[in-house]
Amino acid sequence: MPELTTQKRYMRRGVSKFLFLTAIANLKAGASRAELTAGTDLSHRISDVEGFALENSAIETPDMGTDYTSSIPGEDKAENSGLTFYEDREDDSVETLLSKGVEGYVVILRKGDVPSSRSMDVFPVRVGARSASYTTAAEPAKFRVSFTVTSKPALDAVIPAAATGGGA
Repeated sequence: MPELTTQKRYMRRGVSKFLFLTAIANLKAGASRAELTAGTDLSHRISDVEGFALENSAIETPDMGTDYTSSIPGEDKAENSGLTFYEDREDDSVETLLSKGVEGYVVILRKGDVPSSRSMDVFPVRVGARSASYTTAAEPAKFRVSFTVTSKPALDAVIPAAATGGGA
């Protein structure tokens, strides 16, 4: 049996990219290079990430032949997800982009923008709420955007080749 011994481990912070796209022509294939380039890179403004994972609800399958209750895979569901952003005192472009009811796609390039890597996850989303965080603590001003995942996400999509001529 082959052994998996070598591995280049990494920390997501500073590597993974989070983009918001308003349109994707083929969700199953993931975003094209032109669509990625047209998207808004949110990475430098995010302080926290919640959700953005596909989960499966197991279905129990007990039978009279055993006292063990087995199960089978059931329906897939993406839990509610959210991004917490640092608030900018002068620029409200993120608040405008992600206002309540806006639909689009949160694209996560898990290993960064590495062409040919199967590390792009695309979540079709609708903004459910955007709310400021208030505190008396000495910390930066933040706001949270809650998303509902509106259809099955595309996971492990191939990141397209970089544009020729020095593009993204």
